[in-house]
Amino acid sequence: MTNILFIIGSTRRNSFNRQLAKITEKLIAQYASNNCSQIQVDYLDFSDVPFFNQDTEFPTPESVTKVRNQISVADGIWVFAPEYNQSYPGYLKNLIDWLSRSLKKNDFSSGTSIQNKKITISGVSGKSAAGNSRKKLSELLTYVGANLFLGEGTGIALNGQSFATDTLTLTDEDLQKLHSQVVDFLSFVKD
Repeated sequence: MTNILFIIGSTRRNSFNRQLAKITEKLIAQYASNNCSQIQVDYLDFSDVPFFNQDTEFPTPESVTKVRNQISVADGIWVFAPEYNQSYPGYLKNLIDWLSRSLKKNDFSSGTSIQNKKITISGVSGKSAAGNSRKKLSELLTYVGANLFLGEGTGIALNGQSFATDTLTLTDEDLQKLHSQVVDFLSFVKD
């Protein structure tokens, strides 16, 4: 079984990026069905992870240990990141800060939770299609040693209908880009 972990960079219950994750989950299920594959999709809940602080890094907070354990069993990680003021949210940055830290106190050879993890990115935003957020996030993930697939990933620009209804509406072109990302990322994860 292939385990894919979704990370939603927005805390809003019905955020456009959460809606994009749900659409992606359906595309993954279709892929699994068409290819006789078993793929499990889980969503990372990191709402109780505290702000990173070296004074409280060890002993590691229980919520951080839980998140690290979920990361460790994931074969692939898919990050859905909105764009706030031309970057990714601090909420998401805080998670990556924790994941990039050594697993053992004063033992920098112990590795990190995110090191070599296969990760891809998607983002929904206004006209920029979360381009600034995705670019900066890809730079950060590369810096912390993730095995990043497709660089900045796939961006979706919100249309007026989505803003008016608070429901993500994808064009055929958007769906095709997302479908291609699903197929290619799952192949990357299995290699």
